[in-house]
Amino acid sequence: MTDFAAALRARQPMIGTWVVTDNPIATESIAGLGFDFICVDGQHGLYGEDGWISAITAITAGGSSGIIRVPANDPAVLGRALDSGAAGVVVPMVDSAADAARAAHACRYVPRGGRSYGPMRTALRMPPAEANDRVACLVMIETAEALADIDAICAVDGLDGVLIGPFDLTLALGGKGFGDPAVAAELEDALAAVAAAAARAGIAAGVHCPDGGTAAKRLAGGFTFAMVSCDLLLLEEAATSQLRLARSS
Repeated sequence: MTDFAAALRARQPMIGTWVVTDNPIATESIAGLGFDFICVDGQHGLYGEDGWISAITAITAGGSSGIIRVPANDPAVLGRALDSGAAGVVVPMVDSAADAARAAHACRYVPRGGRSYGPMRTALRMPPAEANDRVACLVMIETAEALADIDAICAVDGLDGVLIGPFDLTLALGGKGFGDPAVAAELEDALAAVAAAAARAGIAAGVHCPDGGTAAKRLAGGFTFAMVSCDLLLLEEAATSQLRLARSS
């Protein structure tokens, strides 16, 4: 199992995927395929908080590292996600260095932060003396405001990495939807700017990708981690492919 926080801080190349369906058996299966980490989507995925715990347990059983994208930059929500045993959190819709600092502070126990201790599942994996170093805080870059403040965001103490949400970022750049050719050049410039800012600050830079080929391109182009598709879309793609083959005869 990858030590997610250590690998992230060392800017080691990593490949992950998302799980959005509350299906622990499928999640455990995906976790055993060789991904460096799996992100449980607690923002847009079909989960309640009980589902986070089941998913993280399944990911651990499958031999991978599990992180959670929380629905909001709320210290109570971040604490609950980390109490579930997650190796890190992804915080959405961060617009400024102040937002990023709030998230980083909520992920660390005192004196480095303001996280409240509760002897939950996380204590089985990382006691408080180790947790500050063994959990990671990632924030999403998906707004025009975040792009404008990217160097200050990347310089926030306690922040371990940034993750681009290309769908929302495309909209923020004036596009009609992901893949809109009208803003393709602007999106590429934004991706490059975020990767460069993270490199200057010495933190990780990641991006969500629709497929493995795009992920390989992004890793070769300066990103340190990439997230490939999600369980629901991968299931749909596999089912569609097999159905097409069955009907081709």
